Amino acid sequence: MAYEAKPGSFSLFKNDKKESDNHPDYKGDGKDLDGNGIWVSAWLKDGKNGKFMSCSFKLKDSKPAVKAAPVEEDFSDTIPF
Repeated sequence: MAYEAKPGSFSLFKNDKKESDNHPDYKGDGKDLDGNGIWVSAWLKDGKNGKFMSCSFKLKDSKPAVKAAPVEEDFSDTIPF
């Protein structure tokens, strides 16, 4: 049986295929608080207070937002009373 992440949790694994500094040092997946699947990335960084991880996540099923066409309303001066 495969591991299934619980909402609000994720797993990270060392990225053995890192080809540039833009690629994450660690990557993995999990679920956000609503139970949606997410991809997680982490980079090891050096800061003034020592080493830390900078992390990001994005939805697995993220699709570009489609803006609805503006609705044209008729504001003519004809009032029926």
